[in-house]
Formats: sequence, C-alpha cells, structure tokens
Amino acid sequence: MTDLEEGVARMDAVEVFNSMPAVHLGESLTACCAAPTWGATVVARRPYRDRAAILAEADAASRALSWEGVLTSLAAHPRIGERAAGDSAEAAWSRIEQSTAAEGDDRAELARVNQAYEEKFGHVFLIFASGRSQAEILAAARERLGNDEQTEREIVSDELRKIALLRLERVIDALA
Repeated sequence: MTDLEEGVARMDAVEVFNSMPAVHLGESLTACCAAPTWGATVVARRPYRDRAAILAEADAASRALSWEGVLTSLAAHPRIGERAAGDSAEAAWSRIEQSTAAEGDDRAELARVNQAYEEKFGHVFLIFASGRSQAEILAAARERLGNDEQTEREIVSDELRKIALLRLERVIDALA
C-alpha cells in the first residue's frame, strides 16, 4: 500500500469512527477500556481530524481516569496468565495479548504471584503483556510486589492506558 493509499484508508476509518452512532462506538470503546467515562469522553469529543487526534484524546482520557475508573476497568481484565472466557472482542484481545503469559513452565509461579499481588493490592495484576515473555511478566510482577500502594496505582493506571490505546488502534483498524 502506498503512503497515499494508506492515508486514504486511515481517513476513511476516521470518517467511520466520527459518524458511528454513539451507542455502537461506545460498545467498541468499552472493549478497549471498561471505565464509562473514558469511552464517553472519546465519543463526546468527535469529530476527529485524524487517527492521531483520536489516540491523543484517548490518551488524555486515560490519564484523567480516577482510581475508581481504573478499578472498574480492572474488573474487566482476567488475571495475567488466565485465558479470558467468552467471544467478546475484549476477551479475544486479552487472549492475544496474554498468549505468552499463558504458556510456559512458570504458570504455577505466576498464579502464586498473582495471588500475593491481589492480597496486597486488592485487584488483579495488570501489565501491558503484548510482546512480553512469561519470564518478563513474572519478573515484573515480583518487582511490583515491592511497591507501595500509590506507586502501584500509578503503574497500573499507565499499564491500563497502554492497553486501551492498543485496543483502540485495533478498533480503528477494523473500520478501515
């Protein structure tokens, strides 16, 4: 695909994104980030001039989430290393994102670290798992167990932001 063709395809996806009924776009955005304020903000700020503007607004909305919004989103995420059930877009994306975490010899150790993390922080361990090996994920989980609650909240919020943006890119790509 030439740069011009790619630009036209992106513009078409942006036009579709801008013209989708709010309820349908909202459903797609909920699969990216389950915090209702995140999706509502992205929908409300339409129309966007281009893909970068959509992603910038979504990034800003992610950074503005309250801790309660983050917790709402965390509730929609399976434990790292566990296979997400169902046939929703969110479950399918989770299975793709966590594919390496669910494989390998350290699954039992990852389950133990997940349990310790949940006991300490009261929510699932969340990490941007795409492209990371099971060993990398396990090392990060162990390291983050040493964090205080405020530090961990900041990390979790940023990991959620990265996941939401990746998923939003998938939504936009599917519109092209």
